[in-house]
Amino acid sequence: MTPTLVLNVVGLTPGLLAHAPNLQALAKAGAVRPLTTVLPAVTTTVQSTLLTGLPPRDHGIVANGWYFRDLSEIWLWRQSNRLVAGEKVWEAAKKRDPAFTCAKLFWWYNMYASVDFAVTPRPMYLADGRKMPDIHTHPAGLRDELQDSLGEFPLFRFWGPGADIESSRWIARSALHVLTKHQPTLTLVYLPHLDYDLQRFGPRHPAIPAQVAAVDALCAPLIEKAHSTGAHVVVLSEYGMTEVSRPVHINRALRQAGWLKVRLERGLEQLDAGASDAFAVADHQLAHVYVARPELVGEVAACLRGLPGVEAVLDEDGKRAAGLDHARSGELVAIAKADSWFTYYHFLDDSRAPDFARTVEIHRKPGYDPAELLFDRKLAFPKLAVAARLARKALGMRYLMDVIGLDATVVRGSHGRPTDSEQDGPLFITSAPDLLAPGPVSAASVKQLLLDHLFPASAGTVGPP
Repeated sequence: MTPTLVLNVVGLTPGLLAHAPNLQALAKAGAVRPLTTVLPAVTTTVQSTLLTGLPPRDHGIVANGWYFRDLSEIWLWRQSNRLVAGEKVWEAAKKRDPAFTCAKLFWWYNMYASVDFAVTPRPMYLADGRKMPDIHTHPAGLRDELQDSLGEFPLFRFWGPGADIESSRWIARSALHVLTKHQPTLTLVYLPHLDYDLQRFGPRHPAIPAQVAAVDALCAPLIEKAHSTGAHVVVLSEYGMTEVSRPVHINRALRQAGWLKVRLERGLEQLDAGASDAFAVADHQLAHVYVARPELVGEVAACLRGLPGVEAVLDEDGKRAAGLDHARSGELVAIAKADSWFTYYHFLDDSRAPDFARTVEIHRKPGYDPAELLFDRKLAFPKLAVAARLARKALGMRYLMDVIGLDATVVRGSHGRPTDSEQDGPLFITSAPDLLAPGPVSAASVKQLLLDHLFPASAGTVGPP
């Protein structure tokens, strides 16, 4: 076996590689290829394909969240690996050699994965409403081992308006710790830093090159450590970002058509999915649209196709062609145009938005909300507003961290729809160029490619499927 380090540098594209000297040097010494991703090109779906070699119809991760029909509830960002069907790369490797070990560090669906070492964010949710930073690890003792060495995981710099390089720095340092002390055969490391400013500002903003260089610098010690032990290094990304300027309020359209229902709670409107004839679970540039009655599907599809910013609406045949024909998918799947993305907003009047709408609340919102990465532009002094709310918390008073705006036009970058240009899409870099065939690497071929890196004596070059 040859140890292999995999760095998932979120949002890295061939077009941005010029700003990453360490990764560019790795690519020049090895090989770099465009990576052909899946639909939707979102975190959990792509990662599941990379690690199982299967399309969403087979592994079941049709988006970052979906409507659980048996519960009549929308859930995003679940963490149990048991939601992912199919044989994972580490399971296949263990069959080949029982001495194989795997560390899965901050990749999604990490909890209860059948790996030897796992680390993932897992806040403590206290009974009084507080959310405390923490991690979940396997083995359990790794949690204290890492936090005693590195300090508390910076949860509030991992997501939200305060998200920055510090969370990726902590992850990179934890990976170096695991590599040094535990020496896994396969080490999977997730570095999310670029995701933040690419969504805030768009991929062509002048601040982006510096952020690419910042995450590149975090990769350098990990690559050096891998080289010192004779390990292969793979760098990949899940998707590329596109510039966006048009939010599509898909649920508002469904509500105005009379299909989406809300429930009033203290004068605020909650999406009532179980009572609705049609509603959407928005996830970046893709939305699963759940239609309660078969006779309405055609009418709902026609409504969606008429919305500005909608590129396509997939019916059963369309889902089958896209590999999204799974029971978790909506009856329809809407895809946004390149310059557009879908909001979750079901309220027509901002004054009736649920109280969590203006907070960072990835589990209660019935869809993905990239506006959580930015402070409300109506706050003259946002950091002072945060400090005032934290002071109320410190005094034991009830408070709401309502610092997120409801103006969706602030978001400048999105993903989910595969990019039109390979330069703007994801990539695959390897230190072992002999293992790659010419041409793009498909997301579904990555599992086999990783096995070829681990067991090079039995490898054959892998190219497009």
